[in-house]
Amino acid sequence: MEVTQKNIENIRKRYLRYLKLQRGMSPNTLDAYARDLDKLLNYLDGIGLHVLDVELSDLQHFAAGLHDIGIGPRSQCRILSGVRTFYKFLVLDGYIEQDPAELLESPVLGEHLPEFLTPAEVDQLKDSIDVSKPEGHRNRAIIEVLFSCGLRVSELVNLKLSDIYRDEQFVRVFGKGSKERLVPISSTALREIDNYWSWREELKIKPGEEDYLFLNRRGAHLTRTMILIMLKQQAEEAGIQKTISPHTLRHSFATALLEGGADLRVIQALLGHESIATTEIYTHISSQTLRQTILEHHPRNMRK
Repeated sequence: MEVTQKNIENIRKRYLRYLKLQRGMSPNTLDAYARDLDKLLNYLDGIGLHVLDVELSDLQHFAAGLHDIGIGPRSQCRILSGVRTFYKFLVLDGYIEQDPAELLESPVLGEHLPEFLTPAEVDQLKDSIDVSKPEGHRNRAIIEVLFSCGLRVSELVNLKLSDIYRDEQFVRVFGKGSKERLVPISSTALREIDNYWSWREELKIKPGEEDYLFLNRRGAHLTRTMILIMLKQQAEEAGIQKTISPHTLRHSFATALLEGGADLRVIQALLGHESIATTEIYTHISSQTLRQTILEHHPRNMRK
């Protein structure tokens, strides 16, 4: 068929609809895939090549160009993963017969071990909060829920009162692609929520926000940015030198479980990881911790 700019736009729309409906991607993930696809489409438009006429060598030149304009290896991997997904869709939907991206390689990434806090450091973070301030108990509850349940920050800001089963001590979480899972919640986290409750009840809550657990002073549910800023400020006040984000507490949750003897498959289910390979990063963290313990405490390593 003759490929026009209108046809390309229709292909783009069908692809994004496929990601949303068939792959169940969240709006944030969908936006990221759309932006990455547009990088490819703009590149092809610049060299006068239609998206259905692409060969492997064209995609390799595109990949090399990402490096040349200063995009980091990790971002390159994400973009090229989206390119491979896009061309798989084109084959699946009958636009092309051969997948030119099948042999497209991503840059090799060095092993990156995410930062995590020990349980003592989590307590240090919480204890540094001034509970005489209006949001004090709320912020303690946020930190404890992140650490006790291992939630993503997007899952935390969307956590509803109706998702908390106090008697059973579980919370219902909607993760990536709106996939639902049940995660145990500790009695400590529930106690911190109770401490926060009296301040929450005094808020003038905006219509439609009544079921959200964590609210700001204006009675609206929190954003991811608000929680990131709060954690960074609190880490500084607590004297914690590590780079802290909401994901740090998720990593801390998983690391604490692994070092406590939990099975990796159980941790995978609690975190909502689709692949066990994603969860296996925590085995490296644990090994690193064990090695450091030996270096610091084994008599053969201790200086007299």
